[in-house]
Parts: sequence; structure tokens; C-alpha cells
Amino acid sequence: MSSLTTLLSIVIPVYNEEGNVGLLTESIENGLKGYKYEIIYIDDFSSDNTRKEIKDLNNPNVVLIELKRNYGQSSALAAGIDYAKGDYIVTMDGDMQNDPSDIPEMLALAIKEDWDLVTGIRQKRKDSFVRTLPSKIANYIIRKSTKLHITDAGCALKVMTAETAKNLPLYGELHRFIALNAHIDGARITEIPVKHHARHLGVSKYGLGRTFKVINDLLLILFQRKYLQNPLYLFGNLGMTFFGIGVIINLYLLVVKLMGNDIGTRPLLILGILLILVGIQFFTIGIVTDLLMRTYYESQNKTPYKIRHIRTYTNENK
Repeated sequence: MSSLTTLLSIVIPVYNEEGNVGLLTESIENGLKGYKYEIIYIDDFSSDNTRKEIKDLNNPNVVLIELKRNYGQSSALAAGIDYAKGDYIVTMDGDMQNDPSDIPEMLALAIKEDWDLVTGIRQKRKDSFVRTLPSKIANYIIRKSTKLHITDAGCALKVMTAETAKNLPLYGELHRFIALNAHIDGARITEIPVKHHARHLGVSKYGLGRTFKVINDLLLILFQRKYLQNPLYLFGNLGMTFFGIGVIINLYLLVVKLMGNDIGTRPLLILGILLILVGIQFFTIGIVTDLLMRTYYESQNKTPYKIRHIRTYTNENK
């Protein structure tokens, strides 16, 4: 497969990017001369003239998907990826901080070395401290808690196979963890330095409030990665730990009682009973969750594995 004959789908969620979409489209056209591509703008219910500017482009390579309300960047990305017809799908932001001229090198690397996903490492990042600090924390947690050793998980500029993109779970703030989710799904991932520019027009939609959403989504992903198929290992271990501590406390109090001391007013008695009840509850939750996961796989004929390739060899090849 040649880079120049490969159809690219460039998926760009936009929200109040008036003034940027025309310049971004021109930048993409300049960066991808000779390439076959479609540009898919997903308007996440903008309140400015973003939709009108996209329509006024009258560009045969441009597709506009208008959402009925503001769903957020992850859902907007999902809508664009579902529509995309390309062999490879490129994701990028609509604020012109990503540079389309990096796409050819990323695509060539993906095709030549059979990578499922090539993600960027933003060089000399032009973002505020409010944006960079949570990103650094998330990158550190990902590196320490998984086998995915990438530098910049939050870089929006990514090139991936259509199969990889269309299997991504995208809701909440999970667009920030595309590489991690692809890694969990078995994708081969690499990274490459890319350019990063200051925002051209408009204001950033990122605030401190989104940091907590990002942390919650990261914890959910890490739980799913380690315990999705065996939730009893987590809840059962917690249950046995709490139950065991509760039993030890109550046995100690039993010895104290047999020695003639009063234990009825001791807070330790309440703690011991509480820990036993909590332990039983955790163990029960583990059993119920395990049954739910069995139903999830068996009722939908899902398999707990994914096959990358199957190669067969005829007698002529032997």
C-alpha cells in the first residue's frame, strides 16, 4: 500500500472555531498535496458561525456533520470516525495547534512499519500550565501503571488504521486516552515528534473542572484493563482483606471478654463488625460483577481475545 494511493479520513471535532476552519482547511490542502483524503468536520453544536464557515467552503473534500446538541469532544470524534471511509484515520484539533504537514511522515511510518497507531509528541508545547500539568500527571500514571511507554498521550494528532479507530470506545473524556485504549485492544503503537503552535483564534475550552473528569476516566480505564475479565480478583481480594481484619479484631475482643473485661461500649467492636459486613459486601459485589461479565461475553458472542492476523500456508509455499 502506497501513502499516495491510501485514502485518508481527517476527523476534526470543532466547537466555536469561527475563523479557524477556513485556515485549517487551507493548511491541510497545502500539507497533503498529492494525497487522497476527506476532511470530516464534526460541529459540536457551535454557537458562533463555525457551521456557516464550513458550508461556505464549498470544498468537495469537506464533509460537515452537525450534532443536535453539545455532546463533547469524545462523542464528536466517535461520530466522525463512524462516518469515515478512509483506510487510515487522522484525528486532530480544530484550533490550528496541530500542523497538517506532519501527517505525511506519520502515515508513511505507519504503512512502512505496519504500526496500528502513530501518535505525536508535541515539541515546544504552546499551552498554559493549567493544561500541561494534568497532561503530565496522566502521562506519568499511564507509564507507571501500564506497559504503554509513550511521552504525550494527550496529543490530538494521531494516524491510525480504520480498524483501530473504529474499535475505540469514545465517550466521556476518553478522547484523551485513545492511545491507551488502542493499546489495551492490542494495537501496535509508536510515537514521533510533531510541531505545536499557539492557538490562532478563539479561546481554549479546557478548564480545571475537566481535570477531575480526566482522572476519573483514567481510573476507569485502568480498572477495565486489569480486572474486566476477572472482577472477582479485585473485589474478592478486598472483601477477604476487610473480612479477615474484622475477624481478627473480634477474636481479640472475644479474648478480652473471656478475661472478664467489658467490650460492649468499645468502638473497636463496632469497627470489627463493620469490617466483616463490608468484606462480605465486597465479595458479593465481585461475584455479581463476574456474572455480569460472563453475560456480557456470552450473550453477545464476544470473545475475550482479538486476532491480529491469520496466515495459512499451502503446499506450494512449503
